[in-house]
Amino acid sequence: MPLHSSLSLPREGFTIDVLGRILKHTALNPVITLPLLLLARFTQKGQGLTGAHPKLLKHVKTLLYLGLADRISAWLDRNAANNWTRDDTWDWTETGNELVVVTGGSDGIGKEIVLQLAARGIRVAVLDIQAPTWADDATDNLPTVHYSHCDLSSPPSIDAALADVRTHFAGREPTVLINNAGVCFGKPLLESSPHLVRKTFAVNTLAHFDLAQRLLPSMVARDHGMVVTVASQAAFVAAPLLADYAASKAAALALHEALAAELATVYNAPRVRTVAVCQNYTRTRLFEGFKEGDGWVNYTLHPQTVAEAVVGKVLEGSSGLVVLPAAGWWVSAKVRGWPLWMQVGLRKRCVELMQGWRGRVVEQGREEEEDGAEKEGEEKAA
Repeated sequence: MPLHSSLSLPREGFTIDVLGRILKHTALNPVITLPLLLLARFTQKGQGLTGAHPKLLKHVKTLLYLGLADRISAWLDRNAANNWTRDDTWDWTETGNELVVVTGGSDGIGKEIVLQLAARGIRVAVLDIQAPTWADDATDNLPTVHYSHCDLSSPPSIDAALADVRTHFAGREPTVLINNAGVCFGKPLLESSPHLVRKTFAVNTLAHFDLAQRLLPSMVARDHGMVVTVASQAAFVAAPLLADYAASKAAALALHEALAAELATVYNAPRVRTVAVCQNYTRTRLFEGFKEGDGWVNYTLHPQTVAEAVVGKVLEGSSGLVVLPAAGWWVSAKVRGWPLWMQVGLRKRCVELMQGWRGRVVEQGREEEEDGAEKEGEEKAA
């Protein structure tokens, strides 16, 4: 299951991101514009051409400077995110010690992450309250994958699942934690019960704390490991009917940012990597019925596309922020810098997104039962 090439047309079709990549590899590529500039300045034909078209040289210079600025900025981003350090100890071979824990790996984006890692023979432990759906793709023969039933809202359940993982993998400590699991109930604030709000934060945010506190000590001790936070663009733009979901994802993103700084400054573990993935609407059962984007800037993602971005960062062994679609970096991620009237207008327009939502609600264990009992009691009282 090879990763999509950055030069191939994605599953989502021709979008503004594809156009951006074409421009980056052509008009904004210094490898192309620098030779053109030199030819224009130091060859007879080039001088004749620029003499006849004086603005041409100016345009080539502008493209060269923009391309250089983009690459210098990306270089600074990459090195700053990785604390100006390299970690060449990653070993994804069968004899290596790498072990990836994926929460919510039974379906959706998590399932695709598991399949892509397993296709490379990488050891994967799946923590999920759902039974795996891998057999749906006739790929149930995954010898390097182990599933542990886990209610991520319950710390004792997390402890039991991690104990099972360590036993199955002969005492190996996980070196990569992918916090992918998420729940969404899609209710207006006043119609959402306290239990559902707590459940949303328990799975989408608090489980990140619980797992990090249990798995980070071994990563810090070896100065080797990675924590991946699958957040959402809802962390940047809070839409109506998604108040609890957006708040939980914003909290998860804040945890990622604070953790990245703590690893370098408090724990002296600059080689433990942190990755945040903020994806837009993805075609999974969790968000079935969610209003699809315009197909150009704000387009709908396939779960395989998001999984490829996650797996790509894991195999790179590098920290970073991944925003999908990439154009979302210039829209969603920048919203808080917009004038207030634009922010307010955008959030109000987002009420349309959830009008047709009929996403799957995963069985949630004891708290959902309590919530049901609470509702039943209220109905009897009424």
